[in-house]
Amino acid sequence: MSTTESLFSRNDGENSGRLTIRQNPGIDSLINRHILYNMKLRGLEGFRIQIYNSSNRNAREESGKVQADFISKFPRELVSYASFAEPGWYMIRVGDFRTKTEATKYLLMVRKVFPDAYLVPDIINFPDLNKQ
Repeated sequence: MSTTESLFSRNDGENSGRLTIRQNPGIDSLINRHILYNMKLRGLEGFRIQIYNSSNRNAREESGKVQADFISKFPRELVSYASFAEPGWYMIRVGDFRTKTEATKYLLMVRKVFPDAYLVPDIINFPDLNKQ
């Protein structure tokens, strides 16, 4: 069913009416493109806390140490993610926050141990809806 079809179908006898929507045919195309784009995403837009990034010669080893240090200090609070970006940047980001407000709350806690930590927009994992 396309968006140009009737939105409401109701028959109340004497008070029945009909609604016809006339719109540019490109709207259906845009909606379908938007749906396809969202189906390809492996997450949603949100925020993470970046605790490490470097491109120096020892960045790979340092990032592993920073991640291990984070896990030892915050074993259950936040998930950590190691990533690599060309040309030679290693990063450690933590958390999956949907809002900047939620991320800022944890940023204050993380900065006590990692004072150079800061917020970055990122594609985050979908939240666990079964979590209580």
